[in-house]
Amino acid sequence: MNLDKKILLSGLEFPEGPRWRNGKLYFSDAAAGKVIAVDENGKSDVLVQIQDMTSGLGFLNDRRMLIVSMQKRHLMRLDPDGLKIHADLSKLTEFPCNDCVTDANGRTYIGNWGAKTLGDPPDPTCIIMVTIDGDARVVADNLLFPNGCIVTPDCKTFIVAEQRGGALIAFDIESSGDLTNRRVWAKFEGFDPDGICLDEEGAIWAANPLTNEVLRVLEGGEVTSKIKVNDTNVFACALGGEDGRTLFLCTNQLFQGKRASGRIEYLKVEVPGVEIP
Repeated sequence: MNLDKKILLSGLEFPEGPRWRNGKLYFSDAAAGKVIAVDENGKSDVLVQIQDMTSGLGFLNDRRMLIVSMQKRHLMRLDPDGLKIHADLSKLTEFPCNDCVTDANGRTYIGNWGAKTLGDPPDPTCIIMVTIDGDARVVADNLLFPNGCIVTPDCKTFIVAEQRGGALIAFDIESSGDLTNRRVWAKFEGFDPDGICLDEEGAIWAANPLTNEVLRVLEGGEVTSKIKVNDTNVFACALGGEDGRTLFLCTNQLFQGKRASGRIEYLKVEVPGVEIP
């Protein structure tokens, strides 16, 4: 399916970790170490600049933003008086930290590469959970490159894109925040899930860099929609906009040697997204 995609913002390095909140799309320009907010008219502001790569974003209930600092392996917190370390993850993983999701209880779940560089084959690695108070511990392991992740609105299920495993993996979330009852949510040939988002019917949109597509996937693995990205590649997606039906795509050609080729693209879909914490 080639729908009418439009460009909201261009000239980026590697947009990642998109989150729709309070009338704006927040995302990391990972390679540039920036966090940017853009409205539906394309007006953007750089909110954070750090001397590291940025990735996953989350929000606490008091609206403070959380930011994954990848190489330093920190979860940062943007307070009114500046950026602080919310949790030091360096003793829990030796690999660059990556995407994350923060639930309504202020718990943040963070994956990592499982390798020192993207060119190395990944080792099985972990999901780290950070509490609202900044305490961190490993809550799942033996995952091959855990990447994009979501928490269901009832805060009972955590789903992560196991990119090198070619699957979406689900866990139950216990009251302690621990992850239990691991199971395969969806897995099929040619699936290489990166960033993901959830819609109101319980389907997951997954960026699939292996095929330059975004796929709408049901539990069990049925694919109901495919959106091809012909002139670039897509690494993450988010649902938002005024009616929740705008699917934002994070695209770029950085791996083809084209810097500043990153864009936020968008199109309309039928089913709205769920509101995330």
